[in-house]
Amino acid sequence: MRTIAIANQKGGCGKTTTAVNLAAALAKKGLRVLIADLDPQGHATLGFGHNPETLDKTIYHALTNVQISISRIITGTNVEGLKLAPSNVLLSGAELELSGVAGRHLVLGEQLRMVSSEYDVCVIDCPPSLGLLTLNALVASTDVIIPVQVNYYAMEGLKQLLETANIIRVHLHPCSVKILGLLLTFVENRIIFSRQIQQQMREYFGDLVFDTVIHRTVRLAEAPSAGESVLTYAPQSRGAAEYMALAEEVIEGRPSEERTSDDETVAEEVVGGEPSAEEKSNGEDAAEEAADSKLWMRR
Repeated sequence: MRTIAIANQKGGCGKTTTAVNLAAALAKKGLRVLIADLDPQGHATLGFGHNPETLDKTIYHALTNVQISISRIITGTNVEGLKLAPSNVLLSGAELELSGVAGRHLVLGEQLRMVSSEYDVCVIDCPPSLGLLTLNALVASTDVIIPVQVNYYAMEGLKQLLETANIIRVHLHPCSVKILGLLLTFVENRIIFSRQIQQQMREYFGDLVFDTVIHRTVRLAEAPSAGESVLTYAPQSRGAAEYMALAEEVIEGRPSEERTSDDETVAEEVVGGEPSAEEKSNGEDAAEEAADSKLWMRR
């Protein structure tokens, strides 16, 4: 099962919108898709018409209770071929409950492996932080898509996320997550500044930026209030067409060998170099300590 985390610790950049609509688009392409809502706000759960407050079991229970398999909390959606692992505010306590658990960064990956034969793709909607939940998502994933709102502050969030990806690739095993691409969101072509930022992002990050961009549209903004993805709410809309185009890029794949080295190079340029030899030799126990100090406390 291919697992794609939608991550950026900056809020309001279109993570949930992308997770919901990319998952729906992949299902429309005929794939068996699971979307895991890893945000305590439960917006992806709301986005498929479920009320988080009325759910008996959520992904929180699967993460904090080894007796509960994720298969027991998965529910249906209004999109054929798409299932949901829902979330609610209880998940906000998971980081504290897992803080003393050995291998706490592996919990989500272990749960997803139990259902990997049932799905072709899992899309994970990450919370707007670099805490334990996001760390679990990145370790469990094969790829990460970073939605980037087209504005001046976008670069700062990218620095921290690229650093995080580098740290966990070096320290945590098994983890081979790659940056699949940067997705430009809330694009407004009529605004000159928006066009300038797009150009700068493509000049700096090159092929790491998806060809598809997501424009700010009314239908895309309306769909969550109807408890639907834009693919079912307004299938002929611009937003639906753009997420179908993104799904096509994801399915067709991007040149992995070149891109793996490219995104590592970009990360080094943005962050400021590779981890030291001493850091590389510290092992998995030290990796969890590094994750604690470098990622979780950054919030």
